[in-house]
Amino acid sequence: MHINILILFFGYALFLPSWLTADDWNQWRGNHRDGVWTESGIIDSFTPADVKPLWTKSIGSGYSSPTVADGRVFVMDYSKEKSEESIRCFDALTGKPIWTHSYATDYRISYDAGPRSAVTLDEKIAYSFGAMGQLICLNADDGKVIWERDLNEDYQIVASKRMPIWGMSCSPLIWKDNLILQVGAKQAGIVALNKSTGKEIWRSTTDRGHYSSPVLTKQNGKSVVVCWTGDAIVGLNPDNGIAYWRYLLPPSRMPIGVATPIIQQNRIFVTSFYDGSALIEMTDNMGIREVWRKVGPNERRTQGLHSIISTPIWLDECIYGVDSYGELRCLDASNGQRLWEDKSIVPTQRWGTVHFVKNDDNIWMFNEVGELMVGSLTPKGMQIDSRVKVLEPDQMRSRNRQDGVCWSHPAFANQCVYLRNDSKLVCINLAKKD
Repeated sequence: MHINILILFFGYALFLPSWLTADDWNQWRGNHRDGVWTESGIIDSFTPADVKPLWTKSIGSGYSSPTVADGRVFVMDYSKEKSEESIRCFDALTGKPIWTHSYATDYRISYDAGPRSAVTLDEKIAYSFGAMGQLICLNADDGKVIWERDLNEDYQIVASKRMPIWGMSCSPLIWKDNLILQVGAKQAGIVALNKSTGKEIWRSTTDRGHYSSPVLTKQNGKSVVVCWTGDAIVGLNPDNGIAYWRYLLPPSRMPIGVATPIIQQNRIFVTSFYDGSALIEMTDNMGIREVWRKVGPNERRTQGLHSIISTPIWLDECIYGVDSYGELRCLDASNGQRLWEDKSIVPTQRWGTVHFVKNDDNIWMFNEVGELMVGSLTPKGMQIDSRVKVLEPDQMRSRNRQDGVCWSHPAFANQCVYLRNDSKLVCINLAKKD
């Protein structure tokens, strides 16, 4: 027994030097919501033996992406039997459960597998947003509730028939003292609440809700929060919610935008399953202009990029993303023309999904069948250096996906990747071996 404890201790001790200088992944798609992982000392290739889990913990169902801060991992899940959502906190090094906060919720949404939003960490505070609109501010150390609001009740989302069919999915965004969310209410499409009290600071737009999360950028030296709503892309002053500009993008069938807007310099790109893609440019006079817009005639005959769940990645003058049935495409960012297409990255199925994260010159990819990949994406094609199945797909079992999927975005922090499905949270060490 004592020998085993010593072995465990020295194993962790070897891991600690890199851990002490590790980066966090404190919100949706990383510290800056851009899918960029800045840590060094990461492996460039791997075998199945190299990516065995450091630890595995049981969790419930949900699409909530893990987030990581101060040596802790946060994730949300759902128990259908109890009609209960939970926010869970684990030790990032050992997987030891630290705390859980659970609350009752009455799901009235399609695909009721669990919460969609990632927990946002701000210093020692955690913010969670449930699928039915329960917004909770907690002490990240012990899980005690600081304040909470039922935004469905407060803004009459269901009562006014404004609840998105798949539920509330926006991951909360912090701006100074404001907590910014897309809620889709009739007179409050986007709201900012005081992050310390939950009191409303401002409300903006009457747009329907989308599943996309807001991002921050700069335009002509001013901070702008970019939100893709169910009706438009809007650029707002994050201090007061006043719109600088608005680009109409009404859905042809239903609000279905899931991917986060991606931004390079003064250009913004969005993509949707039914309605293709658009690229707009922010101008010096705090306005916008359309650069290009591409929509195919249907979900099979697509133009540009008709993505559904995964957010594309923008490298230099090319945009790489997964089309409607899993086709990986490279687009020329200047005009939206397709440079190449590859069908080997994920099985060909409706809503095929791959998540992309950049680390130095490498692109890390995690697909819906639970495969972790590392390689490169260039205007001439894709190269996969390593590819190993690390997690069993079990999310969203339905008549369309009997074998399940892995649709939750992974978190990359502490030289590790944190992945989840509907039953497990897994940590895999990706640090180079000495």
